[in-house]
Amino acid sequence: MKTPLTIQIEESLYYHCRENGAIVVEEVTMPDDQGIVDTLACRLDAEQQFEWRCYEVKISKADFRSKAKLSFIGHYNYFVLPEKLYLSVKEEIPSTIGVLVYHSYLTDELGVPGYFTTEKKPQRQGLLVNEHELLFRLISSQAREVGKAKQTARGLRVFGTDQLYKELKKRQPEYDLFGGGINYYDRFIEETQLQAVEALKEELEATRAAYFALEQRLLEES
Repeated sequence: MKTPLTIQIEESLYYHCRENGAIVVEEVTMPDDQGIVDTLACRLDAEQQFEWRCYEVKISKADFRSKAKLSFIGHYNYFVLPEKLYLSVKEEIPSTIGVLVYHSYLTDELGVPGYFTTEKKPQRQGLLVNEHELLFRLISSQAREVGKAKQTARGLRVFGTDQLYKELKKRQPEYDLFGGGINYYDRFIEETQLQAVEALKEELEATRAAYFALEQRLLEES
């Protein structure tokens, strides 16, 4: 599960890349067993050729030193790090890899959680995978995100009961069952019961109205 800091960095990086004129998508599986790029960005350079940039987000020393494959296959490749982590690992960063350092804003009014400073520029390298395959992976990942957005827009009705139950189980730690905060399961049950009660009240009122109308009709006919 992603930490709040990772989510903040990813959100800020998405807008950072967009502001620099790039198409950007997160978690793109690379061809040729080259792993998964945390964030992949593509734009046209001055010669109208594709320029590919790969970003790997790390938030701790353990994460930075992990054995997980680094998918630095782009023309320009970056580590994206909090400032404290950068200062502690900067001597371990290869000379060819750039570094963006994340800084959080003190206010939420700016629309994104934070911004970046370029502490180290990357060196350009040749693309390490077939560009047509890479472009297809980018398009596929964009389509995946569009699909998620469409499901969100259409609401819960697109999900099966089994899917909803599994999601409810995954979020169980957030429900604060005994801590005195909001218990979303209890709130759901309470709201469902209230809706059922209101529906029964409406049905009862309708029945009463129909009975009264029938009674009046019988009195008029007698």
